[in-house]
Amino acid sequence: MRRWLKGALPDLQRLKHQGRFAFLGRLLEDPFLFHLNRRSTAGGVAIGVFVAFLPIPLQMLLAAVIAILVRVNLILAVILVWVSNPLTMGPMIYASYRTGAWLLGVEFEPIDYDNAFQWFLGNLHQAWQPVVTGSLVLGVIAGGLTYIAVLLTWRYAVHRERHQRRVRFAHRRRSTDAQEQRSEES
Repeated sequence: MRRWLKGALPDLQRLKHQGRFAFLGRLLEDPFLFHLNRRSTAGGVAIGVFVAFLPIPLQMLLAAVIAILVRVNLILAVILVWVSNPLTMGPMIYASYRTGAWLLGVEFEPIDYDNAFQWFLGNLHQAWQPVVTGSLVLGVIAGGLTYIAVLLTWRYAVHRERHQRRVRFAHRRRSTDAQEQRSEES
């Protein structure tokens, strides 16, 4: 899993030499922000997914700040904010509104699903509390589930790799034993 992630993520050395990341300064030197271990990867993914549910501007900046504060993978946190995009924003706001309205006991007002974002902006005065509450709850749930999913996937990948290594080792050992036995017979 680590090898796949290293191949998929941008190269840290290249990021350090690009001028547009100069504002990060010494942060680019912190190894925890770019480390690909189980905890850092799961934390970065969870933060990115959590922030993606928040209906706010500058989500990438917020994800970066949280990742820096808790010292998890910065790149994954920022990239996964893009779970919310123009195609998913409507359904995410709709689900947040429904969840928040249910949790707050607010009467659910039907909205046009295709224009959920425009409806939200037009009815901001009455919809903001259910949307914010629902966004926070769904963000925590989605972030927690992705954190657990990454930990379990990582654990499975490590277990599978160890098992494959044992099988290869046993196969080599049997092969070596067979060669030794043939050479003794000769």
